[in-house]
Amino acid sequence: MADSLRTRVTRVITGGAHALLDKIEDAAPVAVLEQSVREVEQVTDEVRAELGRIVANRHLAQQQHLQLNKEHDALSASVAMAIAENREDLAKQAIARQLDIEAQLPILETSLSEMGQQDKELSGFVDALMGKKREMEKTIQDFEASRRLAESSKLRKNPTGTAEARMNSAQSAFDRTFRRHTGLNGTGSGGLEQAAKLNELNQLVRDNKISERLAELKASH
Repeated sequence: MADSLRTRVTRVITGGAHALLDKIEDAAPVAVLEQSVREVEQVTDEVRAELGRIVANRHLAQQQHLQLNKEHDALSASVAMAIAENREDLAKQAIARQLDIEAQLPILETSLSEMGQQDKELSGFVDALMGKKREMEKTIQDFEASRRLAESSKLRKNPTGTAEARMNSAQSAFDRTFRRHTGLNGTGSGGLEQAAKLNELNQLVRDNKISERLAELKASH
């Protein structure tokens, strides 16, 4: 993959939607975030196109590698037959072709290994970009919901006076900040339950990775 595309992917992945909201809250943040989502989609399309090219080239290289190996094996039988028939001239021609094939095979194998690494890297980038897109879309939904809640609060009368109004305003501000920096829904029971479930899920994923690594190490010894 070209370094310029890799750089763009890295920039998109490392960009923080919540940090972006902190900077653009007074400047049409939803429009800016939606533009960022479109950029993620564009980069994803470019990575997928590059991945498709690598997969196609890898397939062609695999077919060529297989064909050359088969030809090399067939030539070995031809050499044996030529020697048995005292046709050294034919045996030499077959051996010369074998030498040409043997010179090509290591280059093909190196190319296949490199394309395999590129395939793995690009597939990982696609997964990461799709996750980033989902994260940004969730941020937009949360932000719009917080806006609707704020507008609804303004329209309702507050019978308990300005002290409670200030407290509610402070709580709302805290919840928005909490969402920006954690991606959770706030300090209520729903937010805490969501956080607990996410923590449990993360621990399950981590335990699974540890088990897989242990199994790999045990198999290699």
